[in-house]
Amino acid sequence: SGAILDADYLVVSLGAELAAEAVPGLRAAGHNFYTLAGAAGLRAALGSLQRGRIVVLTAAPAYKCPAAPYEAALLIDAFYRKRGLRDAVAIEVFAAEPGPMAVAGPETSAAVKQLLEAKGIAYHPEHQVTSVDAAARRIVFANGANAEFDLLAYVPPHRAPRVVRESALVGETGWIAVDRHTLETRFPQVFAIGDVVSIPLQLGKPLPKAGVFAHGEAEVVAKNITSLILGRDASERFDGHGACFIENGNGQAGYGGGDFYAEPKPIVKFRAPSWRWHLAKVLLEKSWLHLKA
Repeated sequence: SGAILDADYLVVSLGAELAAEAVPGLRAAGHNFYTLAGAAGLRAALGSLQRGRIVVLTAAPAYKCPAAPYEAALLIDAFYRKRGLRDAVAIEVFAAEPGPMAVAGPETSAAVKQLLEAKGIAYHPEHQVTSVDAAARRIVFANGANAEFDLLAYVPPHRAPRVVRESALVGETGWIAVDRHTLETRFPQVFAIGDVVSIPLQLGKPLPKAGVFAHGEAEVVAKNITSLILGRDASERFDGHGACFIENGNGQAGYGGGDFYAEPKPIVKFRAPSWRWHLAKVLLEKSWLHLKA
């Protein structure tokens, strides 16, 4: 709108945009289950498909909720097993990243890979999509490989919102760079939190874009701004701890949590899927929504 906003303290929390159009043919070829409409469309398509090849694709190495594409594959597996059609479909994951949830460390990455293998879900790492032919139902990758599909479920590339991309806040990564402990940008008293920031980790990857981190960052920034307004020391620090549940289907979920700021690599403990972790996830969601309402 061109409006100018003045503030003593500014917190930027604009999230990430989904940019399916960045990959030629991707939008028309499949279902973007990172949107409500895309998820609903995927559900309908799964209900109609009784045999064939289902591909779950990550179109870029970094995206919101690193567990989501793997959860999608596991839930699709459970859906077809419940219908007695699992032997009639092949489920495969093609990922741009070198390992599932590798940012959580090797233990968690290996555990998630084992979850896929145990369900007969083929996993193809380091497959960066370059284009998709919707008519031929074919995915083309940068490494020269191709993959055909009957149904495509994808995680699109992400980018910062245009207002951020066109501002002086954006860094070399295309996201906002912040102090990893205070979330302050290079501009004094201007903070950024959540998916719009990029916080590099020593293992060469950024801190995952996930709600648990946005929540922790928000609490640190809110408390520090309050302290500054009251003339006190801003002593709160974000420590990089986080956790997430991994839905496995059939009322079970796994759980991984730990210190993502640990060096030289994150220290994250993975706990095998069980009904207890699924119940814990449900209770967490309900309690969070109730307490924050």
